[in-house]
Amino acid sequence: MGDASPADGAGSGFIRTGETVLHRGHVITLAAATFTGPAGEVMERDVVHHPGAVAVVPVDGDEVVLVRQYRPVLEREMLEIPAGKLDVPGEELVAAARRELVEETGYDAPELVELCRFHNSIGFCDEHTTVYLATDLVPAEPKAVSVEEEYLTVERVPLAEVEGLIDDGTITDAKTVIGLLRALARLRG
Repeated sequence: MGDASPADGAGSGFIRTGETVLHRGHVITLAAATFTGPAGEVMERDVVHHPGAVAVVPVDGDEVVLVRQYRPVLEREMLEIPAGKLDVPGEELVAAARRELVEETGYDAPELVELCRFHNSIGFCDEHTTVYLATDLVPAEPKAVSVEEEYLTVERVPLAEVEGLIDDGTITDAKTVIGLLRALARLRG
């Protein structure tokens, strides 16, 4: 939307020529976007706009602190790293990550170290997530801000078991898999 930059496809021959908003929801906006291809082809794509998210891998000694919470879209509980959307205007990424860590786990950390950034589902959505590593955890007061968070449980998992939980399908959430694997790689040095 607007000026093209290398991240927007400049140099690729594709140009966004328009966008119609179909729905504005609480979190996402659904749009129909029109593009022109390198040879003048016209194509329309469904696009989901998302404000972005942060996630934290909280490590306490030889354990990682995870949350188990109900995910309505899947109609089941999932074992995840604490995370949340960027929904506070002007809030810095690290502050949002710290807020989510406290809200969901009841822990804070004096320092968060960025592990990685990734796009969640580039086939239709512009959501991006920044993942942080938190160590030296200190107790804080959890503050559930959604119905799901009111019922989540905090679970400690030995770091030595993390890869097995990913391999056996216990942990399937993308941000959690990416965050845990990046954290393990960093901690192993």
